Order: sequence, then structure tokens, then C-alpha cells
Amino acid sequence: MLTGWAALAAAAVSFACTFFLRALPFLFLGRNKQIPSFIQYLGKALPAAIMAVLVIYCLRNIGIDDNGMKQVAAVLFTACIHIWKKNTYLSIITGTAFYMILIALA
Repeated sequence: MLTGWAALAAAAVSFACTFFLRALPFLFLGRNKQIPSFIQYLGKALPAAIMAVLVIYCLRNIGIDDNGMKQVAAVLFTACIHIWKKNTYLSIITGTAFYMILIALA
């Protein structure tokens, strides 16, 4: 458990890092410069790539048992909802609820 000063120092470091990382693009690109095409490409390609890596990471150790099949079913359900409605928040909420229902029924 952190003491009061240690917690304050951790919060200050976290604030400073977040502020610096948010300000970094403006320092390099400026406010009025055109965003380079490579950066625009990364902005379009990385979200899907990161989601794919997260899904693979989460499902890397599942088995063929009942719990593993529930996880796969929840991922497929979430993907179907997202493809159908194209709403990230709806997909996450309904996928989580679907998985919670599946594990509660066991």
C-alpha cells in the first residue's frame, strides 16, 4: 500500500507522462501541418490490428472444455453483433453480458 506522499508522487508522474505523450504529436507536427500519410494509415490500421492481438492473447490458453467453448461462443457473438450494428460499445456490452449469462448457466 502506498503512503500519502508515494501515492501523490505516483499520480504526478502519471499525469506528467500522460500530458507529455498527448502533447508530443503537437510538438513534432505542429497545429497547422498536414498529418503525414503514414500516420493516417497507422490511425486506420492499428485499431483492428490491436484488437486482433488482444483477442488472440485472451484466447491463447483455452481448451476444448466447457469453459473454452463459452469463451469462443462469446467472441463469435460479440463479432457478429459488431459486424451487424457496427457499434463498439454495444458489441462490448452485449458480448460481456452474453458471456456472463453463459457462465452463470453452468
